[in-house]
Amino acid sequence: MPKELNKIYEPQEVEDRIYKMWEENGCFKGRRDPDKKPFTIVMPPPNVTGQLHMGHAMDSTLQDILIRFKRMEGYAALWVPGTDHAGIATQIKVEEELRKNEGLTRYDLGRDKFLERVWEWKKKYGNRIVEQQKKLGASCDWSRARFTMDEGLSKAVRHVFVSLYKKGLIYKGSRIINWCPHCVTALSDAEVEYKDKPGHLWHLKYPIKGEKGRYVIVATTRPETMMGDTGVAVNPNDERYKDLVGKTCILPLMDREIPIVADEYVDMEFGTGCVKMTPAHDPNDFEVGLRHNLETIRVLDDNGKVNANGGKYEGMDRYEARKAVIADLDQMGLLEKTEDHAHNVGTCYRCGTDVEPIISAQWFVKMEPLAKEALRVVNEGEVQFVPDRFSKTYTNWMENVHDWCISRQLWWGHQIPAWTCQDCGHITVSEEDPTECEHCRSHHIKQEEDVLDTWFSSALWPFSTLGWPEQTEDFKYFYPTDVLVTGYDIIFFWVARMIFSACEHTGKPPFHTVFIHGLVRDDKGRKMSKSLGNGIDPLEMADKYGADALRFNLVTGNSPGNDMRFYTERCEAMRNFANKIWNASRFLMMNLTIDKCELPEHLELEDKWILSKLNRVIPEVTENMEKFELGVAAQKVYDFIWDSYCDWYIELTKARLQGEDQEAKTNAQKVLCYVLTETLKLLHPFMPYITEEIWQALPHEGDFLMLQKWPEHHVSLDFPEEEKAMELIMDAIRGIRTRRAEMNVPPSKKAHLTVATLERDVFTAGIPFLKRLASASDVEVVPFIEGQAEQEGQVTIVTHAAQISIPLGELVDLEKEKARVQKELDKNKKLLTGLQGKLSNPGFVSKAPANVVEAERERAAKLTALIDKLESQLKNM
Repeated sequence: MPKELNKIYEPQEVEDRIYKMWEENGCFKGRRDPDKKPFTIVMPPPNVTGQLHMGHAMDSTLQDILIRFKRMEGYAALWVPGTDHAGIATQIKVEEELRKNEGLTRYDLGRDKFLERVWEWKKKYGNRIVEQQKKLGASCDWSRARFTMDEGLSKAVRHVFVSLYKKGLIYKGSRIINWCPHCVTALSDAEVEYKDKPGHLWHLKYPIKGEKGRYVIVATTRPETMMGDTGVAVNPNDERYKDLVGKTCILPLMDREIPIVADEYVDMEFGTGCVKMTPAHDPNDFEVGLRHNLETIRVLDDNGKVNANGGKYEGMDRYEARKAVIADLDQMGLLEKTEDHAHNVGTCYRCGTDVEPIISAQWFVKMEPLAKEALRVVNEGEVQFVPDRFSKTYTNWMENVHDWCISRQLWWGHQIPAWTCQDCGHITVSEEDPTECEHCRSHHIKQEEDVLDTWFSSALWPFSTLGWPEQTEDFKYFYPTDVLVTGYDIIFFWVARMIFSACEHTGKPPFHTVFIHGLVRDDKGRKMSKSLGNGIDPLEMADKYGADALRFNLVTGNSPGNDMRFYTERCEAMRNFANKIWNASRFLMMNLTIDKCELPEHLELEDKWILSKLNRVIPEVTENMEKFELGVAAQKVYDFIWDSYCDWYIELTKARLQGEDQEAKTNAQKVLCYVLTETLKLLHPFMPYITEEIWQALPHEGDFLMLQKWPEHHVSLDFPEEEKAMELIMDAIRGIRTRRAEMNVPPSKKAHLTVATLERDVFTAGIPFLKRLASASDVEVVPFIEGQAEQEGQVTIVTHAAQISIPLGELVDLEKEKARVQKELDKNKKLLTGLQGKLSNPGFVSKAPANVVEAERERAAKLTALIDKLESQLKNM
């Protein structure tokens, strides 16, 4: 016998219990099965510092929907979870705690002791986000959870570094890199966000050596770096300066002689057409410097302060130095003029500080050779983006990619596996820690202090998590993975790097589909942020409305690649939807006497209608799921449950359920139970908790809904004729109900119906429904005659298959109703007269805003239509 459901659905009580049941019974485990096709998703690893925010909730929900769907479709489904060590973010977090609680810096502790503290912090807080994901119903195989610095992944990182180094694809070199003086570390190009900021263009006079009174005027936005100038460049085609090329000028403030060189890089139209060259602090100047053999002098230190090369400005912050330099040049008469100039300034994506381009010895990955294959797999469709427009974002970046700076001046992360010999200078790169220099065998070797960019390890995530570089059984079976679900904001950071890394190291792309979703914004369309204080905690939403309601809100508001607005009210609406399903299921169970859920041999018209509707919804939802149109799929399931099953089918079966005919009663129960069970399967990926709870209470075979077979279309359950017939009857019922509601007639007041139709058999079969659901005392079905006039004293409802008449006197007191309609008519005529006067006044039409005039015109049109309708009603009376 079926179990009873509680009177009210309480998600807080149900969710933890159901999740525990799934976990304890190994429902989430990814198992290799030679008879099944694998379907693998790797979770974008959230930062170990993280707390679940709405973006994570969206990410997690979409992945869980896909994995639950594929699991039910019969795939060997595996969703690999894990967390990222998040270099800068984690180190800053621990350093802040140290400073606040103990007044110490990492240097006071030293590297080893500091790293111990970070591991302790990771142990304490690193699991927080995992527990939060579980609350939302994430069906990951938690037994396979990985961490980017666990032993296996660290081994993969070393293997890749050594492999790329041996192929000549990793090198150490002095290059201009992006440097954050606040985080005190290098940043890759992808970690720099450009912002338009107001600034100035200063025109400075550099005296030409040996030509008293003659100057070369350079325009610069960064006078604080001029102490590092080692040349001035002009365009070789610029007639104004042809005679200056090859001469030297004197660098003001430093009194240093610097050459004037000709280079195509210089834009003749910008500023004066003369550009100061600071090879240590500008990537373009660095390239010009290489071509003309200019000296490289760095004048800013790692904290953005002027160093010893900056003369009297040493120790000043870069912006303080800027003011002092300009003041001194002005006093010397060498400041020609100052112009306002807005320009694009690079800022650190993490802390927002202005990034400083500086020359530094760093480690780089050569990108050009790696980009070729990574471009090919996308261009040839081996990897597809959903929506496709994001493939352009990817290919544009890949085609213009610079070498990737992978070293970071941090302690937390994968320390670079390179050891420099203190005796001969040779660098030994090795997977195992060496004890001697491979070149001279000296034991005086020192490991690089820098660590690798966090993205270096997460770039290997799809294959390192499955055991690579070992050829494990998991790697052989589950790799390549299938779908990567992620936001469009990390296509460069992560997606691109995974693709080229996988192609290079495994010879295959890491996945065949990249499913891109947008950001979750607030109800005003703003990005959720701490500064605006408009963040919405997904766990609070789940506690208040249930995880299913939150998930359903996120997915129904979502279309691939587009941002969505989050409305709390929609969580409430989705909780109401959950309650609707719960109440419908309770109603069924209170009327259930069967112990097996199967279709009966004999089906009534309404049974065939609901089965045919369900049979059409199943392939549509399946197709939407396959195309990643998850929001559309969810909406179709919602509409079927709310409208077809709850509002119509349950009502249509009540006469049989409550009647005396035992066979009719049992048959109705069987169809109700079958349709509900199949519908719960369709809804399960979206709302896993409530569907599992209801399914467990229904007669069923098997242990868990989440492991049931996904519903399929059955030709034997297609009933197009019956479906159409039932819809005609329902149209009539809707029309009658609407008209009665307009006339404020209570459902208890029964009235005679005359149905004139060409579909007499259909409406004759529908008489019981018209009596029960359209408050008919009796029903007469007559042939429809074209052009037949409406009878007086009758209320007429027209649908596209019938003309239905109800004697007005059976619905209302005729005189009273006439008086009511007349009063309503007079009121609206008066309103219309006033409105027409306003609209015929030229003063109003010419002076009022266009939208106000348009709104009044629309109001007048609506009033005219209402008056016509009321006059027609009066005439019929």
